[in-house]
Amino acid sequence: MTHPKDTATMPAPEASAPAKAHHLKTPQHVPLVEVTRDGLVESIHYGSLIALHKNGSTALEAGEPDAPMYPRSSLKPLQAVALLKAGLDIPQKLLALTAASHSGAQMHRDGASEILKLHGLTEAALGNSTDLPYGVAEREEWLRAGNGPTQIAQNCSGKHASMTAVCVINGWPVEGYLHPEHPLQILVRDTITELTGEEAAAVSTDGCGTPLFAHSLHGMARAYGRLAAADETTNEGKVAHAMRRYPEMVAGEGRDVTALMRAVPGLLAKDGFEGLQLVGLPDGTGFAVKISDGGDRARMPVTVEVLRRLGVDGASLDTLQSPPVLGGGLPVGELRAARIFSN
Repeated sequence: MTHPKDTATMPAPEASAPAKAHHLKTPQHVPLVEVTRDGLVESIHYGSLIALHKNGSTALEAGEPDAPMYPRSSLKPLQAVALLKAGLDIPQKLLALTAASHSGAQMHRDGASEILKLHGLTEAALGNSTDLPYGVAEREEWLRAGNGPTQIAQNCSGKHASMTAVCVINGWPVEGYLHPEHPLQILVRDTITELTGEEAAAVSTDGCGTPLFAHSLHGMARAYGRLAAADETTNEGKVAHAMRRYPEMVAGEGRDVTALMRAVPGLLAKDGFEGLQLVGLPDGTGFAVKISDGGDRARMPVTVEVLRRLGVDGASLDTLQSPPVLGGGLPVGELRAARIFSN
C-alpha cells in the first residue's frame, strides 16, 4: 500500500495566537502533597483535582478544577478514540500503544514499526520529534548499543504511527498531518470536545508536535469516566479495554501507570507531562489531578489518596506508595497527601 504523502500537502502551521487575557489568570491551586524529613514538612506541591461520579456530581475537589490547562499526554486515549472513528483497525496491543507514553522498550519500538508497516509506511512518514527512550533502563540500554535520538524511540511514536495510518485509510495527505486544520486534527479536536463536554479554551503544540487543546480538569475527569465505563463494542470502550489488557504497552515495566492498572482491576490510567494524572473507574467515576509545578513525584501520593477516598480496596494500593525520602541512604521521610484530605 502506498500513502498519499506526495499528492497533497497542508500549509505550515502558523504561530499560536496570544492567549486571551482570562487564560493568563493564575489558577488558585492548593497544597496537595507534602514532603517530610524527620517530621518536618520540607517541601509542598500545590495543585488542583476533581473526582466526578458517573452522574456528573462531584465526589471530591480541591483547588480550581475548572481552570483551563493543557492535559498533555493524558489526551492520548481521547485521540485514540478519534482514530478509531476514522477507521483505524489494529490489534488491541497496538491500540494500547496508540494511547501510550511508552518507555521505548523493544516491544514499543517494534509495535510502532508494525503499525506503519501494516499501512505501507516507514518511519519517514512520522512527524513527531526525535528523542531517546523515556524509560531509564530502556534509555541506558539504547545508548549502550550506540543509538541516538530517533522518532521510533520517542515516547509518542505509537500515536504518531496510528495517525499516519489513519491518513492512509482515508486518503488524506500524510505530509502535514500535524497541522491543526488537517482533517485528522479537526476530527481529534471535535472528539475531545465531545468527550470532555467543553470547547477547547486554547490551542498550542505538544512536545511531540501534535496540536494541544486546553481543557479543564473537570472536563478531563468526565471524559475518563466515560471511557472507563463504556461498552467494549464502542470506540471509547475499545480504547479503555486495550489499555487495561496491555498496561505494559501504555507505559512500561517499572512505570507507575502500568502498576496502577495492574493493581486495580478495571481501572484506566494515563499520565501526562507537567504533573497530570487521569483515572477512570469501571463504575464511571473519573478523576483528574494537576500538580502545579509539574513535579512528577507528586502524582502518585495524591492519586492513591483519592482512590482510597473513593472506596478502592486499600490492599491493592499499598504497592503504589511513593519511595521514601532518604537521608544517608535510609528512610527519614515520605511524600504524603496534604492535610486538605484529613477532613
